[in-house]
Amino acid sequence: MEKRPHKMRESLPSICRSEESTAVRDFLGKIGDRWSVLVIVMLAKTPQNRARFSELQRMVDGISQRMLTTTLRNLERDGFLSREVFPEVPPRVEYELTDIGLTLLGPMQHLVDWVGLNWKLIKQARETFDSRSD
Repeated sequence: MEKRPHKMRESLPSICRSEESTAVRDFLGKIGDRWSVLVIVMLAKTPQNRARFSELQRMVDGISQRMLTTTLRNLERDGFLSREVFPEVPPRVEYELTDIGLTLLGPMQHLVDWVGLNWKLIKQARETFDSRSD
């Protein structure tokens, strides 16, 4: 039986080019941090993909105010969300997924699905590795 190359393997040579490699590394470093994916997912679960800072803090379990502020700034800087300040007392700030932020939801869902399908195998592999004596 002849093995067909996997789509990812077919595209690997193009990813290995210096500029693309740097872009992939930079992107994965930012979006792959502990909180960014959760913030994007939580915003996607809100009406109109929009929420106030305090709502997000309640939704993202365990995130500190400082870390949420940093994460939101980074996501805004990269164009995944927009920030709107309303001239009220106290000021009201809302965050909303942008068009490019919304396009990230599909690939993120594929990754979540993959984890769901493979998590038991990953845990088993870790347990096997950890039980080996060196």
